[in-house]
Amino acid sequence: QVHLVESGGGLVQAGGSLRLSCAASGRTFSSYSMGWFRQVPGKEREFVAAVNWSGSNRFYADSAKGRFIISRDNTENTVFLQMNSLKPEDTAVYYCAADLTRVVHTTVAEYDYWGQGTQVTVSS
Repeated sequence: QVHLVESGGGLVQAGGSLRLSCAASGRTFSSYSMGWFRQVPGKEREFVAAVNWSGSNRFYADSAKGRFIISRDNTENTVFLQMNSLKPEDTAVYYCAADLTRVVHTTVAEYDYWGQGTQVTVSS
């Protein structure tokens, strides 16, 4: 079992930055990969970024490349998503998720546990 709690969302102007955090508990944090997804009402949840168990392998959606950075601190059982140069189209509920393998995946179905989400709103 893995319990995930996101924080750090909020309202920011376009061009600004936010740092999301996701605290994990339960299974040994360094034994699984982590991902960030986002969802807007009426649309499917979409992949944003993922990092493998050690932090050595990261993967980003095209929309996130060059602006977002995913990282993890295995001593603090936390994964982060640094979001820079935010755009109004980044507005969504952001979810962190745990994938109980050591491989980076980009699809919702590959992830086993999910947090409750944190709202990010970017004003124009």
